[in-house]
Amino acid sequence: MIETERLILKPLTYGQLVKYIKCDNSLEVELNLNETSRTISAELKEAFEQTILPNVADKSKNYLYSTLWTAISKIDNKMIGDLCIVGEPNPDGEIEIGYGVYDEFQNKGFMTEVVRGMIEWAKTQPEIKAIIASTEKINTASFKVLEKNNFIKIGEKGSLFHWKLEIHTN
Repeated sequence: MIETERLILKPLTYGQLVKYIKCDNSLEVELNLNETSRTISAELKEAFEQTILPNVADKSKNYLYSTLWTAISKIDNKMIGDLCIVGEPNPDGEIEIGYGVYDEFQNKGFMTEVVRGMIEWAKTQPEIKAIIASTEKINTASFKVLEKNNFIKIGEKGSLFHWKLEIHTN
């Protein structure tokens, strides 16, 4: 678990991920949270089925690098968004992150805080040397989150910008 000023970031277990996908507030009940009106996109549902759930179920892997980290507002006692690490560190010590905030909580600085919390956690993991991310070029809010957290744009391809933040340098 990671705690920031306004948020708690909680890595979800396999059983909690299954409840998350249902969007029936069963996860909120389990976590003693207020209900949300969150929905799950077709892309995220597919990512759950194809990648996230199988990787979290794989006992040979550290599930923290595959699961969804849900962001919970301390004041609202509600889930406000999520962050996912896309697998264990690669041979260069890089982890890739993806994130999103629910519509009703946008433009409040929550995702900047979520990413900052994840950076602080990553600094405590000696195997992580850098964090990378990709954003749609048209998604200004998403890349502003990275800019505010000192990520550097390292390239672009098609509709995406690619970003990197060095954590530990040798």
